Amino acid sequence: MESILVWFRRDLRDYDQAALCEALRRASRVHCAFVFDREIIDPLPRSGDRRVEFIRESLLELDRALRARGGALIVRHGCPRGEIPLLARQLGVRAVFANRDYEPQARQRDAAVAAALRAEGIGFELFKDQAVLDGEEVLTQAGRPYTVFTPYRNAWLKRLREDDWQAHCGHGGCLVASPMAVGVPALADLGFAETGLRALGIVPGMSGGRQRLQDFVGRLALYRQQRDFPAVKGVSYLSVHLRFGTVSVRELVALAIAAGALRPEAEGAATWLSELVWRDFYFMILDRFPHVVERSFRPEYDAITWEQGAAAEQSFADWCAGRTGYPLVDAAMRQINGTGYMHNRLRMLVASFLTKDLGIDWRLGEAYFARQLNDFDLAANNGGWQWAASTGCDAQPWFRIFNPVTQSERFDPGGRFIRRYLPELAAVPDRFIHAPWRMSAAEQAACGVRVGRETPAPLVDHAEARRRTLQRYAVVKRGAVPGRGR
Repeated sequence: MESILVWFRRDLRDYDQAALCEALRRASRVHCAFVFDREIIDPLPRSGDRRVEFIRESLLELDRALRARGGALIVRHGCPRGEIPLLARQLGVRAVFANRDYEPQARQRDAAVAAALRAEGIGFELFKDQAVLDGEEVLTQAGRPYTVFTPYRNAWLKRLREDDWQAHCGHGGCLVASPMAVGVPALADLGFAETGLRALGIVPGMSGGRQRLQDFVGRLALYRQQRDFPAVKGVSYLSVHLRFGTVSVRELVALAIAAGALRPEAEGAATWLSELVWRDFYFMILDRFPHVVERSFRPEYDAITWEQGAAAEQSFADWCAGRTGYPLVDAAMRQINGTGYMHNRLRMLVASFLTKDLGIDWRLGEAYFARQLNDFDLAANNGGWQWAASTGCDAQPWFRIFNPVTQSERFDPGGRFIRRYLPELAAVPDRFIHAPWRMSAAEQAACGVRVGRETPAPLVDHAEARRRTLQRYAVVKRGAVPGRGR
């Protein structure tokens, strides 16, 4: 094939990029392009969005990398349904290559682009890149998609082949620097302000992903023991790089396997590999069951009546602002509001609190996370929220309800994380840091923290909220025996 246009989306790297490597293998001339999608970014707050800045900074690095190889990145700000076919015509390419996206809106966009290209006699091909295994590669013996994670993981591991984690390499063709590649627009030209990513310790682009990965390698063996403690540097912090493809998931799988992930004794590597399998699982669920974007995965759970009205609206506002009165919940919400990041253990906790302590629809929390998270990914965000609300793909019983105090005592035992994000509680003794309302009036005065003034009183009593939740969910499963909160 004479020439191909590679359309970059959530794969912002010039190595081990499936569409790019395949284009270089099959064409003599390869053009590269990225479109700032107006349908996605224009509704975002104009004061600034960390994700837009992350993308823009990553594109600068990608453009430099492509130019070093003789190519360049053409960047547009518009609607891909029009921009990609127009660009393909202007460049005179025979085909457009891109990597598969599993989100329903993205699939609709790609179908529209494919139709427009087909009308011009231009081909359109999609490749697997952001998932390790997808499509029909992992199915039940009956040929159906899995709906519970553990059997999916077992089948995924059984199906995995060395070729699945080998890096893609493109040889043969050459990258082309088109005159239309005039650089990456400034944030201001896109209508956005700078957000200070690096002040938050976020380094965009392939170099940022490389730094995070190198930092994590030495901690991988301890991943299982340390991953649930937000005050400990126990996780990889690679989620935003996986979201925008500034690292390759195949590279991460290869690292995990090299560290012994397929051997039971290598607990850290095995646990981390399992997290990567979770990622594939949620991609699969979104791909095969797109109704989850708007409804419960299990339709019977749409019968649940969530709290509504002024009181519920105020509770939701307090949850968003970190004013629930439960210190670890509030610290977690301050973390996401201030940094765009939240530790995964805390994502589960605050989601459980919103849905099962406050009785508020999981879709409201999901939408709030979608606005706040730097690493927002529809598949993982939706999957996590439905897991917490017990409406999704979960073999655990619906009466799993996290106790916010015992979770705090277990995963932030010394209150280090709480004190970092709630400095007003700095003087609270360790024995009360998880539940300041248990202090007497004299003890509150002694540490200068009066419940209801310097710190909010609890929005709800957990035991009473749990009782109401069991009643709320009884519409789904009557007669189940309630278990203990964890």
